[in-house]
Amino acid sequence: MSNKRSLKRTINLICEEIFAECVAASLYGNSGDNSEALIYSILKMQSDFICRISHPEPGMPAKKYYKKLKEDFIAQASDIIDQINNI
Repeated sequence: MSNKRSLKRTINLICEEIFAECVAASLYGNSGDNSEALIYSILKMQSDFICRISHPEPGMPAKKYYKKLKEDFIAQASDIIDQINNI
């Protein structure tokens, strides 16, 4: 398991890239309100996962917790990327 700092940096970097792609897609696509909702969901996802890194669940083994956190992040990021591709 990597340390919390590098995990936060990675999540921030991925969210920044997804955010930039969403803005570019909204500028060159015909999305309208859909892009605003996607931008909001990206920001909410970033905030949620950074908070989850800082405050892990008590009683759950750390390795298992962070593995689940990574899987959840990948699934949610993939979902948002699919929505961006449909713009």
